[in-house]
Amino acid sequence: MTESFLQYVWQHQLLDHGLATVDGQPVVVLRTGEYNHDSGPDFFNARVRVGDVEWVGSVEIHIRTSDWKAHHHSEDKAYNNIVLHVVYEHDCDIALQDGRIPPTMELRPYLHPSLVANYDALVRPSGDEAIPCRKKLVEVPELVIKTFMERLTIERIEAKTEVAKRLLNESRGGWEQTCYWLMAHYFGGKVNALPFELLAKATDHRLLARWKDNPRRIEALLMGQAGILDGFFEDDYPRQLQTEYNAIGGAAALNPIGGYLWKYYCLRPSSLPTIRISQFAQLLSKSSSLFATLLSMNNAREIEKLFDQHAAEYWDNHYRFDKTTAKSSVKRIGKMQADLLIINAWVPLLFLYGAEHGQQNYKDQALDLIIQLPAEDNVVIRRWRQAGMEVSNAAESQALLQLYNRYCIGRRCLECGIGYQILKHK
Repeated sequence: MTESFLQYVWQHQLLDHGLATVDGQPVVVLRTGEYNHDSGPDFFNARVRVGDVEWVGSVEIHIRTSDWKAHHHSEDKAYNNIVLHVVYEHDCDIALQDGRIPPTMELRPYLHPSLVANYDALVRPSGDEAIPCRKKLVEVPELVIKTFMERLTIERIEAKTEVAKRLLNESRGGWEQTCYWLMAHYFGGKVNALPFELLAKATDHRLLARWKDNPRRIEALLMGQAGILDGFFEDDYPRQLQTEYNAIGGAAALNPIGGYLWKYYCLRPSSLPTIRISQFAQLLSKSSSLFATLLSMNNAREIEKLFDQHAAEYWDNHYRFDKTTAKSSVKRIGKMQADLLIINAWVPLLFLYGAEHGQQNYKDQALDLIIQLPAEDNVVIRRWRQAGMEVSNAAESQALLQLYNRYCIGRRCLECGIGYQILKHK
């Protein structure tokens, strides 16, 4: 038994009828009060009728009445306004600082056995179950799950806008620059997100826009700014890139980032920085205004096509400069990676754009885009599928990722809409 569970029970009034204090006075809860997340009593502005007297004030909740003394509440004036002391087990009498004895109600007789059993099953699942409610999901109405999933999708997108907000602040409200930086951040994946972002910040997008339709020059500029064009090369292609970069450097003040920042270890060959930078150069060569271009698109397939660029031909049989591979293949971004760019970068930025400008149509468009995309396939989504959840699109897979990361991992079932339904099920 925990105080958080008792607070939850009180807040949602998951109690059997016929409430009474320990000395037999009937209790009627007219208003549970406002849950207090700070120090002081658990609920403010509660309204209860004890016997024939109606009280307005605070409610304090404990596992045992003696916890009042253990927590030194008698010494704190903040607790002088208590109108009801709610406990799981009454084991002693207590008094407020002014000497008044508050009404005390013992919850134990009013907790339905199934409520306690459901709570135990959620917070203490058997084995190493990653999803606490896995065995009880069948008890939850489909409409409840659907409604909560819609809320989780929004919650997930709003959480993802944090990176975009940071970059927007750094760019002083420049949406084109923010879009360029954000795309670079996610082009790097989890491992190289930071160096890719630093690369974008070190390379003015307006400078790159001068060479729209010239992807090799853009690649030369990015590779040089990435700090990976230093030294001597045997192949013609990197030497040509060096020449291009040096020529640009003669006309512009360029400050490359350190090549040591890039991570290569444990990456799939197709995710190495050289490949990703070349693909990014190809994307930037398609438009001098990436944000404006994306803003004009409302179809996921159209955006996938824009994102699905391939690295320069040199990389068909290379992953690093001067090192030829045995097999030749075009290094495309691919549909899966393009979808991840839409989910992680463009949808949050579009949603943020709508929120910042008070235009709901852009927020709706962002939601519609991820509904158009297929569900992701990863270990978390596979766990949900095994638990019986149907996942038909990326909006639903994003919702389930949010549910797992935000609620399941920390066993925050008391804050979960699905957990609430399971708890009150009899």
